[in-house]
Amino acid sequence: MKSGSAHGAPPAPRYARELFGTRLTVGEQYAEILSGAGIERGLIGPREAERLWDRHILNCAALSELVPPSATLVDIGSGAGLPGIVLAILLPGLQVTLVEPLLRRSAFLAECAAGLGLGNAEVRRSRAEDLAGELAADFVTSRAVAPLSKLAVWSCGVARPGGTVLAMKGERAAGELRDAAPVLGRLGVRDAEIVEAGRGRVEPPAVVVRFTVPALS
Repeated sequence: MKSGSAHGAPPAPRYARELFGTRLTVGEQYAEILSGAGIERGLIGPREAERLWDRHILNCAALSELVPPSATLVDIGSGAGLPGIVLAILLPGLQVTLVEPLLRRSAFLAECAAGLGLGNAEVRRSRAEDLAGELAADFVTSRAVAPLSKLAVWSCGVARPGGTVLAMKGERAAGELRDAAPVLGRLGVRDAEIVEAGRGRVEPPAVVVRFTVPALS
């Protein structure tokens, strides 16, 4: 995969080392891929090149605060790999399934995983709703995929009972959580909350709707 572009990825911010540690080199390689092939193939907008780290990579890296180092995770609508690829880089003991229905995106994800040496990441070209009951992950993540009312149903379908859903929502979190209340109630969710990850290290911090998938009745 061609990883560079005419402008290339911006340098990693100083605090990226705090988050990535010994995995920073792999994170930098991923940034180069996003700024090159990611833009050329339409997965990242050209204007995003200069803010890849702050707005995208570090925002997703902050989510690692909420995920243990060894677990199974399904990333719904992975797109360019945010946050799934980032979490697979940061947490080598995490088994990540990247769920993406579009061929060009799933192909990009597979190339990323292979090129970055991420043996802990696999790609499933599918809609999340079509995998309901087939996957049973400890954690389910998503970012900029669909309204929470839909995501909640899809996420519960690919999580194990007692698993955790982490939906990255940013400034829309409160409104989406309010709008999704009827759906969450029907699903039996009782602990939905808004949490921040990366405060003091990432600006802005990642704003996430978190809830536990109810046990089967």
